[in-house]
Amino acid sequence: MLTFAVVIVWSGIEPKDQFTWFLEVVPAIIGAVVLALTYRSFKLTSLLYFFILAHCIVLMIGGHYTYSEVPFFDGLFGAERNNYDKVGHFFQGFVPALIARELFIRKNVVNGARWRVLFIISVSLAFSAFYELIEWWVALATGEDAEAFLGTQGYIWDTQSDMGLALIGAICSVILLAKPHDRQLNAIDNSRL
Repeated sequence: MLTFAVVIVWSGIEPKDQFTWFLEVVPAIIGAVVLALTYRSFKLTSLLYFFILAHCIVLMIGGHYTYSEVPFFDGLFGAERNNYDKVGHFFQGFVPALIARELFIRKNVVNGARWRVLFIISVSLAFSAFYELIEWWVALATGEDAEAFLGTQGYIWDTQSDMGLALIGAICSVILLAKPHDRQLNAIDNSRL
């Protein structure tokens, strides 16, 4: 919680664009409130808390600089655009996949490992699609003020590549974290016995 507080305070000090900062950090704030309210009644694995924090930090950095102006990502690997937003969209698939996986397993929502993977990835893509809709609604409501929030930087396939990276993030989460996540989930189950 201390790391979250330090980074959000830093990100809110003279951000590049106050409106964009607010739009970018509000999901992190909502997530922090939900986690604080459910901490005692439904404690998550430390792996999941770590990656939720990492995703929040990605959001807060993007909010501070705007996604199209995060230092170090300008021209990285010869790209014509700042691709920090792609890091955010990767996390937008990676972390919701881990959240869905934990909830599905602990609440016994989906039986069978293959079906579970399908539903985990589907939930992650639905989350990504909903976020793209939010970006569109903000753009319609605010006009030019939303340009920094959208971060398209003139790239016509931005929405599709954002969702593609969320898909890659979800798949990576399921493949790379299944074993360590299972160990932590088993420890939770054993502590209840």
